[in-house]
Parts: sequence; C-alpha cells; structure tokens
Amino acid sequence: MTASTTAPGAGIAIPAPGRPARPRGKKAHTGHGAWPLLFVGPLVLGIAVFYLWPIVRTAYFSFTEWGVFGGSTWVGLENYQRLLADPELGRAAVNTLIYTGIVVLGVPIGLVLAALLNRPGLRGATLYRTLFFLPYVAMPVAVAQVWKIIYNGDYGVLNWALGLIGIEGTYWVSTPGWSLIATAVLGLWLSLGFNIIILSAALRNVPRDLYEAAALDGASPARQFRSITIPMVGRSVFFLTVVTVIAGLQLFDLLYTLVGTANPVMRDTKSLVYLFWEASFPDNEKGYGAAIAIAILAITACVTAVQFLLQRRWVHDV
Repeated sequence: MTASTTAPGAGIAIPAPGRPARPRGKKAHTGHGAWPLLFVGPLVLGIAVFYLWPIVRTAYFSFTEWGVFGGSTWVGLENYQRLLADPELGRAAVNTLIYTGIVVLGVPIGLVLAALLNRPGLRGATLYRTLFFLPYVAMPVAVAQVWKIIYNGDYGVLNWALGLIGIEGTYWVSTPGWSLIATAVLGLWLSLGFNIIILSAALRNVPRDLYEAAALDGASPARQFRSITIPMVGRSVFFLTVVTVIAGLQLFDLLYTLVGTANPVMRDTKSLVYLFWEASFPDNEKGYGAAIAIAILAITACVTAVQFLLQRRWVHDV
C-alpha cells in the first residue's frame, strides 16, 4: 500500500516522498512479453529438430527390421535380445572403456602442463599453448593419417626412435592389443590442447596471494599444487572429465582411419560406435544398428549421471 498525504483543504492525495504513485485501475507490468521466446525459440526449435526428433526416430527404428530396398516391419524387442546375446557387444564395450580410460589421463596431464605454462615470468607461454592447441583444431582424419605413418612398423618414426635406444618396435596398428593402445595415445594427444586452454584460463583466476602465503608457510611447489591448484580448478577439471568421457564413448573416426576396416586386428579392436556403423551400413541392418545407437545413448547417459553424483565428493566451492 502506497503511503500518501492529503493537501490541506484540497482533499487530494499526494504520494509520500520517495515512493512513486501506482496508477489506479492498471496492473503493474511484471512480464517481458514475447521477447524471451523470440530469442530462445530458434535455439529450442533447432534442438528439437536436430537432436530430440532423431533420438525419437532412432528409438522407434530400434523396434523394427528394414528390408534391403526400404520398408520396415515391427519386431518388438527382437533387436535388443539379439544385442544382448551378441558376443561382440561385450568386446566393443571393453575396448571403448579402455580407450576412454586412457584418454581421460589427458586431463591430469593437461593440468600439470597448464600449471607449468602458467608460471610467472615464463617466456613464450602463449606460443606453447598455441602449439598444443593446433592438433585439436585439425581434422581428426588428417591427424590420424599422419600418425599412421609414425606408427608404421617398417619405416615409422616411432620405431626408428626406439631403435636408437636399443628397443625393437612392433607393428603398432596391426598387432592385437597394441592397435587399441596406439589409437588411445593418439586420442590423448589430440585432447591435450583443449585441456590446456581451459585449465590455463581457470588457473588465471587463482589468486597469487594464496601461493605467496603458502610459500611463506614453507609449502613446497608440489604441496601448493596439491592443496591450492587442484581444489581451485576442480570445476574445470570436472567439466573436462565429463566432456572427455563422452567423446571417448563416441570413438570411431580415429579407429576407422588409423586401424582400417581391412586390418585383421579390427575384429578385436572394435568400439561401440564402430559396431553401430558396421551393422547400419556395410551389413545394412538398420533396425539392429538403431538398437546399438540407443544402447550407446543409454551407456553415455548412465556414465555421465554417475560422474555428476561422484563430483559432490571431490568438487567443492572455494
């Protein structure tokens, strides 16, 4: 209720000083009209058309069987029953998890490198960050072709370097077991640039006074890194971990280019996405491929949910 005073002899209400009078007979304007929808609408429409609708269609196709010349038949849970009985599913899931586990190591490695590049007085830090980031913006297929030459068992640079120290190299992309590790090392190397850029930005927000106070208390650089740097950039580390895990579960292009479809070791190196591609395109089993795609979506969602639950234990507001 607006306070007011009455002018003597006039009977007219005058608003109290400092409080504007509310017009009588009109409601206060509290909304923003259609402007928010105007700006958010295109984004929501794009997400619905290019993300949500394909998921819905894929889920529907996973319950169908497609003919060679098109047309689908409803088969219910038959594709999922076949998927659970497929021995290649377990092998592909293990390969994908191994690859993801190795690639995630790029987050702590990136944190160490970012901390080294963030040291006061370091000359050329910007150049080093740029050199680390360049592979990330390059085409993965092109990078994989270069590393395929590096990994070559006959004239590759890696085996040549190992020979200098008396170690005999192997055929990295044609040997069971080593082909997956070679692909994971490439994925880790590609992720370092992005990790370093994000963590370098986070480290710039850490007050230098904390390090100076810790140094006065006798804390070593390793103790400062463990007690100050890691807690202060915890949210950035969590973000990179989630993004890296999701990208690792989508392994396909590096594996397809580096190992190749004609390579005999591909049978033991398949990833989940490669299994989906193989079923959907070379084998032309669209319904079964859709079931694999939904399984990949479910696994990714579950792993991400677990990460968000666990982050409460090690990510804290500082």
